[in-house]
Amino acid sequence: MIGRLRGVLSWKQAPYLLLDVQGVSYEVEAPMTTFYELPPVGHEVTLHTHLAVREDAHLLFGFASERERILFRQLLKVNGIGAKMALTILSGIAADAFARCVRDNDIATLTRLPGVGKKTAERLVIEMRDKVLGQGSAAAVPGMSAAMIGDVADAPVNDAISALIALGYKSPEASRMAQGINGAGLTSEEIIRRALQNAAAQHKR
Repeated sequence: MIGRLRGVLSWKQAPYLLLDVQGVSYEVEAPMTTFYELPPVGHEVTLHTHLAVREDAHLLFGFASERERILFRQLLKVNGIGAKMALTILSGIAADAFARCVRDNDIATLTRLPGVGKKTAERLVIEMRDKVLGQGSAAAVPGMSAAMIGDVADAPVNDAISALIALGYKSPEASRMAQGINGAGLTSEEIIRRALQNAAAQHKR
């Protein structure tokens, strides 16, 4: 089992990144919260990892914090939640905010996450309640929602759209969300953050 990797970040394009560890490049899939924490390409980074072994592939998932990895593994145990959905949940809501939703039976907030319907949200609350209550209060993972830093400087809007699609939004909705931001001079990270904040604000109305 590969539990942690430390190396040089050689490439990143949500939801994937390449980590060069002493000449070996590991392809890692990560939630947007982890992308938000990543340093620029060429810098060293440490990731907590989870290795999923399937018949057709070995998939490596990386997380900026141990708490994120623990939550990811707990989500995988919920009936009907696979790795992609678990990453979407981690990308769309901070760990502390997710814990509050579970404790408070806040189905409405959970259903705002892309791909999470009412039945899935109810199942998350039921099956995650004991796990969340057992964690106590820990430091929050920064950011209510996640972002990634695009490496293509001349196309931040396109990078933002790609990241929103990876989060689970349909292509037309992702385009509308990203293009609805006045992105002049903004990085893809800033565009995504503002798009997600706008989406959350609209749901509250």
